[in-house]
Amino acid sequence: MRALFAIDALAKRIIPEQKAFVDCNYSEVLKLSFDYQGGVIAWVAFWAFYGQGFGAENMSAVASFGAAYLLVVLVEPIADPAVLAGAKLLRESKQNGLFAQRLFNPA
Repeated sequence: MRALFAIDALAKRIIPEQKAFVDCNYSEVLKLSFDYQGGVIAWVAFWAFYGQGFGAENMSAVASFGAAYLLVVLVEPIADPAVLAGAKLLRESKQNGLFAQRLFNPA
């Protein structure tokens, strides 16, 4: 839960409240993406080591998770800007109530 508060605080520093999400640039999106994915890996590793210690089997399990999660880390820098580009194309449909208000309007 605290990790979500941390990413929320980081997001507020990267994307000011006076900015709609579609007005973000791609570097801001990539920065948030990398920070979030790094936080997920660190959080999982922390709890795995905290709960199971630094034994060889647990270290192997954490390394295995990290390797499997690498696919997400590699796809994310492609997927996030693509979603942002799609949102920028959908600016005209902002009145249909399908999307969160902050997507097109500042808070």
